[in-house]
Amino acid sequence: MNIKAVARRAGVSTATVSRTINGSDKVTPKTAEKVRRAVEALQFYPDTNARSLGSGRSSLYGLIISDITNPFFPELVKAFEDIAVEHGQEVLVANTNYDPARMESCVTRMMQRKVDGVAIMTSEMEDRLIRVFNHRNIPLVFMDVGAPGPGVSRVRVDHAAGVALSMDHLIGLGHRKIAFISGPLDLFSARRRFEGFLESLDRHGLKRDPAMIEEANHRADGGHDAMKRILDSGATPTAIVASNDLTAIGAMGAIHERGLRIPEDISIVGYDDIQLSAYTQPSLTTLRLPRAKIANAAFRALYSALQPEAKKPFVGQDYDIQPTLILRESTGPIPRGESKQTRKGKPSN
Repeated sequence: MNIKAVARRAGVSTATVSRTINGSDKVTPKTAEKVRRAVEALQFYPDTNARSLGSGRSSLYGLIISDITNPFFPELVKAFEDIAVEHGQEVLVANTNYDPARMESCVTRMMQRKVDGVAIMTSEMEDRLIRVFNHRNIPLVFMDVGAPGPGVSRVRVDHAAGVALSMDHLIGLGHRKIAFISGPLDLFSARRRFEGFLESLDRHGLKRDPAMIEEANHRADGGHDAMKRILDSGATPTAIVASNDLTAIGAMGAIHERGLRIPEDISIVGYDDIQLSAYTQPSLTTLRLPRAKIANAAFRALYSALQPEAKKPFVGQDYDIQPTLILRESTGPIPRGESKQTRKGKPSN
């Protein structure tokens, strides 16, 4: 018994049968029920191992991410898995936690499971690990890092342009004393966001003040602690740009603890536009990184490389993604008087 027999009995296409079996939400409940009845009547249960042996493919894509606790990444995983299911593929997710040793473990798992291709939506990967995939002709797609080449594509986000949007927005509101909380600067994306901040300062003729710059860990606790350090230094920013939304949310907590108001005393802008950012108090102005577009580009890069008609060796390409500014309630005009803010911003004795 095969998938064509199920399709004939249900009166649908083989693609619809495949989507139903793989749990795609693109199939209507009525059609899915017809397919399920046909599957049960014909006792059709596809053997994925046998299919892999027959085609030489595992129908399994690897997806390596940095931090499963950051809501940005589960949203990205869901978007990638949705499109994979539509194409009858499965996804093996691995989380590095920004740890090079765990990255190596992730690569080992991918090899053991014989993945067909890998999307690396995380920080830099050592060249020797890239060679492990290349040696086995496994196509790769990176986010931000590397360059397209044989078997390698890249989803390229213009982080500096995104931060420039934030800065232009704040400066347009009258802010000139703008602080920045970066992510870990050993990460390419965090460095580009930080560089974008410095470039914006220079472009607008604003002074670079070390007291207004702190490095954090891309998590809420890091944003909270970095914001406290900025306020404890005696600096009196009227606005904050954070390297991601979790950092911004942590910073908002520290601002509230000092008795300051957002945005009346300090405005703040995040980066990513995780779902939670729309429900903070006040709601967070942020830069949207479209997870669906990123996931779609990453999947298309791998899927194209694996098609029979693809030229061999397959040469990858860049897929460009632009952040967009989402205006909410956490940004407003520069405070009328900074003396009150300066007094509140200083640590208590």
